[in-house]
Amino acid sequence: MSNAIRHLVIVGGGTAGWLAALMLRRSANDFGHDLAVTVVESSRIPTIGVGEGTTAVFKAVLAHLGIDEAEFLRETRGTIKYGIRHKDWRRPGVTYDGPIDDPHALVQGAGGSEFLNVYSVAAGRPVSRLHMFDILMKADLSPFQTDNSGGFTPVSPYHHAYHIDAAAVGRFLRSKATDIDVVDAVVEGVERNAESGNIEILRLEDGGRIAGDFFLDCTGFRRQLIGKEMDGGWVSYADELPVNRAMPFWLDIDDNAEIPTYTLAWARDAGWMWQIPTQDRLGCGYVYSDQFLSPDDAKAEIETALQRSIEVRADIRMSVGRLARPWVKNCLALGLSAGFLEPLEATSIHGTVVQLLVLAEDYMKPGFAPGPDAADAYNQRIGRQIDDFRTFINTHYVTERDDTPFWRHVRESCIHPETRERLSTWRDHMPKAEDFERFLSGFAHVEAQLYYPVLDGLGLLDPTVARREMDQSPRLKKKAREIADGMRGQFTEAARRAVGHRSYLSRL
Repeated sequence: MSNAIRHLVIVGGGTAGWLAALMLRRSANDFGHDLAVTVVESSRIPTIGVGEGTTAVFKAVLAHLGIDEAEFLRETRGTIKYGIRHKDWRRPGVTYDGPIDDPHALVQGAGGSEFLNVYSVAAGRPVSRLHMFDILMKADLSPFQTDNSGGFTPVSPYHHAYHIDAAAVGRFLRSKATDIDVVDAVVEGVERNAESGNIEILRLEDGGRIAGDFFLDCTGFRRQLIGKEMDGGWVSYADELPVNRAMPFWLDIDDNAEIPTYTLAWARDAGWMWQIPTQDRLGCGYVYSDQFLSPDDAKAEIETALQRSIEVRADIRMSVGRLARPWVKNCLALGLSAGFLEPLEATSIHGTVVQLLVLAEDYMKPGFAPGPDAADAYNQRIGRQIDDFRTFINTHYVTERDDTPFWRHVRESCIHPETRERLSTWRDHMPKAEDFERFLSGFAHVEAQLYYPVLDGLGLLDPTVARREMDQSPRLKKKAREIADGMRGQFTEAARRAVGHRSYLSRL
């Protein structure tokens, strides 16, 4: 077809831009599609790079791109991530862990069942005890043991995630882009077709011009194309996700201390603090609401909590929400350009990866000519994806806390109707796969397995309901008990062979 995509132009590098370049170029190669890719990024635009978490899907992406994990960790100074530790969310003094492995994945015939989770709730056990990652993250162990040749072999059958410095990862991914054109420039504006409204030319500040068939906006909060030129609209989440500022900073890691294998999300007076370990430092920040806390008071609260002074890297105003239309004409937004939610559950990079997988699989095969029907379908699916992220994050705010004005405001005014509806449904039955719509071509999304540790940790699951469901099938109950006890023993034994996290990273 004459208007098929032959030249893809990506504006903005970083993690989103370079993932897009590498993944879509690889997909085109797999399909035998002759697709030229150009990335326009400016060395004059700085990045903060204070730490970010991925989900396990990122490990699969590295493998698909032919990138060696050890090289990736060595060159980016990244670390292993097994999950998220939630401190003081239910109430001050209570901590729960959210490991990301799925214990049902290895159970033959389990399918989409959640029967091990249901059994744990019925038995009064934390659902995190089902997870091998629960053992590994509590002991700060790597997922590897040494073999007879001095190399490493896995002790875990599950896919882990990573803690990364996003700026370092962007540079690393760029180094792998050997068949992609790169232009170091700032985009000044565009020229659009008078009839179709499509972008035809990028105008650069240095006077250069770049023509293309399809354009990806990966410029982050600037939304250089989709916001300034194409009017993608905006859906705000400010009413249900009340934090609207982020204060990032770094902390040093003691060279003799073990490196944590989890993201810390620590609920505070007017929001929450994160800590993300890389090999050299902790990337940290306070995500807070300026309705209840000034920047000076936020810094003071951080220093009081940590009992040390900090050097603030920035104080970022956040517009929390998503584009109403991430795909307009021949322009599509990815990453932070498409939307932003507080980084509580590592939804940013995960969402970008899944959007790229959907785009490659369903919309960019050879001969595909983008049109309004494709854009409408994509916008509906991705809008639903980010709305689901919103609801999942909003669920974390259904807590017992009412000890500060912020938490009282959250309880009274910020719980979304969809969150309330889900919780109401789960008063009648335990969460199950059928409660979640499938609309992303089977790619990973927020479903029951991710909800269970959060709901359990916040005390939002009723053991009476779980026992009733278990009692309906004594045979399944017996199977669940045997599997849960057996898995815990097997995982504990396997963990005894695992190398420490710092030791593993130092030997890469």
